[in-house]
Amino acid sequence: MNLVINLNKPKDISSQQAVTRVKRLFGAQKAGHAGTLDPMATGVLIVCLNEATKITRFLSDLDKEYIVRLKLGERTDTYDSTGNVIEKRDVRFTKEKEIYEILERFTGSIRQTPPMYSAIKVGGKPLYKLARKGIHIERAERTISIHSIHLLQLDLPFVTLKVACSKGTYIRTLCDDIGNTLEMGAHMVSLERSRIGFFSIEDSASFEDILLKKSAHHSIDTALSHLNEIILDEDAFRRAKNGMPIHAGYPSISAINGGKSEAGEKAPKSQYVRLKDPENTLFGIGKIEDEVIKIERLLN
Repeated sequence: MNLVINLNKPKDISSQQAVTRVKRLFGAQKAGHAGTLDPMATGVLIVCLNEATKITRFLSDLDKEYIVRLKLGERTDTYDSTGNVIEKRDVRFTKEKEIYEILERFTGSIRQTPPMYSAIKVGGKPLYKLARKGIHIERAERTISIHSIHLLQLDLPFVTLKVACSKGTYIRTLCDDIGNTLEMGAHMVSLERSRIGFFSIEDSASFEDILLKKSAHHSIDTALSHLNEIILDEDAFRRAKNGMPIHAGYPSISAINGGKSEAGEKAPKSQYVRLKDPENTLFGIGKIEDEVIKIERLLN
């Protein structure tokens, strides 16, 4: 039972608690998730069971989409409604045009500072544990990509947005930054992750669905369908299974990206790929670097 579950995580439980429950429902030996959701957040949480736990990092890198509701005029210490209000401003004269103009400034490649209330570790300790003790640590900025922001609803002081973004984006921080740019403060009041890669909220399963055998589960191969595939012949397959690198122009490579490339064709310079045996069965993930395929992960 090496499955990837598209779970619709409910509110008020941690991602790890959700994973533990799915693990128990399926009777799996191992379980993990690809991309943490805060307890107050709902929506798509990819849960990997047994051998599928080996591919979590290849799924957590996928782009994500969120529906977020924020409240203008109030800034909190956690950047969301679970924290203490530390600043209040009047929002009665805020104009929709002004909000649209600000949102445009947050589209594209931007710099973002992770919040203190996050799971990022410093000296082996999560920042949120230090924050709860009143300890503040300087955090390095990181570059993220906001592919798009759409204003779905404006009902002052509340604003609802749809945000498509890269991995590593903190939506709570985005809300706080938008509020600061508007010079009135803001904090997140609700968050739903509506998509990770091709895993969408419409195709997700609740705990109740899983109990009724209606779970939205996928094979490891399907879950990794965003990666190009390479089919090997017996010789190259034996080399790869023993962890030996293969030249990307190797004559035994018979397909790249589902057979769209010809045998012996040079693969792209650097990317992760699905490695398949002559029977088209997935057995590992490789990484192409300088025309050499190195084994990243082998699957049983």
